[in-house]
Amino acid sequence: MSIVNYQFEINLKSINTERFIAWRFIFDKSAANKGTPAIINIAVASIAVGLIIVILADAILTGFKTEIREKVVGFGSHITISNFDSNSSYETQPIDKEQTSLTQIKDIKGVTHTQQFAIKAGIIKTKTEIQGIVLKGVGSDYDWSFLKNYLIDGECFKVVDSVKSNKIIISSYVANLLNFKKGDNVIVYFIETPPRVRKFEISGIYQTNLEEFDRMYAFVDIAHVQKLNNWQPNQVSGIEISIDNFDRLHELSDSVYNVAGYKFDDKGGKLKVVNVEEANPLIFDWLSLSNINVIVILTLVIIVAGFNMISCLLILVLERINTIGVLKAIGLANKGIRKIFLYQSGFLILKGVALGNIIGVGLCLLQKRFGFIKLDATSYYMNVVPIRFNIPDLIILNAITVFLIILMLYLASHIVSKIDPVKSIRFE
Repeated sequence: MSIVNYQFEINLKSINTERFIAWRFIFDKSAANKGTPAIINIAVASIAVGLIIVILADAILTGFKTEIREKVVGFGSHITISNFDSNSSYETQPIDKEQTSLTQIKDIKGVTHTQQFAIKAGIIKTKTEIQGIVLKGVGSDYDWSFLKNYLIDGECFKVVDSVKSNKIIISSYVANLLNFKKGDNVIVYFIETPPRVRKFEISGIYQTNLEEFDRMYAFVDIAHVQKLNNWQPNQVSGIEISIDNFDRLHELSDSVYNVAGYKFDDKGGKLKVVNVEEANPLIFDWLSLSNINVIVILTLVIIVAGFNMISCLLILVLERINTIGVLKAIGLANKGIRKIFLYQSGFLILKGVALGNIIGVGLCLLQKRFGFIKLDATSYYMNVVPIRFNIPDLIILNAITVFLIILMLYLASHIVSKIDPVKSIRFE
C-alpha cells in the first residue's frame, strides 16, 4: 500500500460520515432547501418560547416561595424552643433560658444565631378605633436584620439589659388603621384583674405585606413583657434559633431536640422544639403545592416543542428523500441515516435552547433589577413579581427539556427505515 493510499484511508476513517453529511444539510443554501426555513424557524421558536416560559415560571415561583418563607421565618425564626405546656394562645408558660443548654445548641454545625423572646397579647385603643396586638419582647441578642429590610419609616430601637426601652415598632397596617405615625405615643391595654396599661413611643413602622403577621405583631423591649407576665429576668417565652440552610431544617430540628427536647426543669416541665414548618403548616403546604405548577408547565412545553420538532424532522426527511435513497443504495445503514437527521435536529434544538436561555434569563435579570411588573400586595403579599435564580434548577430544566425532545425525535426517526431506496431515488 502506498503512502498516499494509507494516508487517505486514515483520513477517511477519522471522518464522522453522519455528522459531516448533517453539517452539510444544515448549511446547505441550495434551491432544494428553500422550502424548510419556515418550519425550522417554527420548531426553533417553539423550543425557545417554551424554555422562556419554564425559566420564568421557575424563577418567579422560586422567588415567591423564598420571599414568603423568609418573611414567615423572620417573624419566628427557623426553630423555636418553648414550654411544652404552652398552648396556641399568646399567654405562654415561661422557660428558664439557662435551662435550654444554649452553649450546646450554638455548637451544632449549621446553627447561626440564638435569641430570646417573650410575647404578650394586648389591645391598642384610640378614641375611634380598637385593635388587638401581640407584643413580641426582644432582648439585646435580637437580630434586627429582618425588620430593617422592611422598615418604611423610623428605625429599630436599641435594647440594653440595664435600661428598659419604651420604644415600639408597629406595622403599617396598624399605623394606617389607627392613624399613627413615627414618634406618636401608643397606649396598650392588657386584660387582667385589675387591667394593666403601658405607654410606648413609636420608633419605627414596618411593612412586609404578609397581612396575617403585620396586623398582629409589634416589637418592644423584652423587659416590659417579663414584668407584665410577672416573670423573673431569666424567664422567657422561648428561644429562637436560626440556621444557615433551610434544606437542613428537619435535620437540625432533630439535633436541637436531642439537646433540649429531653430536658426537664426543677418543676418537671419539659421543653418543646418546633420548626417553622410545623408552626405554620397551612402556609408551607400551600407553598409546596406551587411545585406542581412548574411540573405541569414543563410537561406542556416538552409536548408542544417535541411535536413541533417531530414535524420538522418529517419535513427534513421528505425534503431529502432522494438523498436518503442514494445513501441507502451505496450501503449506509438505517442507523447511520437516522444519526444524520438526529444530528441536524440536535443542532436546531441547541439553537432553540440557547435562544430560550438568553431571552429567559435576560427577562428575569431585568425584572430583578428594575421590578417593572407590579403586583397587588393585598392579594400576593408583595409589591413586585419576585425573581430568585436557582442555577442547579436551571441546569436540570435544560437537561430534561433537551433529553426528552431528543428521545421523542429518536423514536420518530425510525420512519427512515420504512423508506424504499428504489422508490425514494425515483421520488420527485
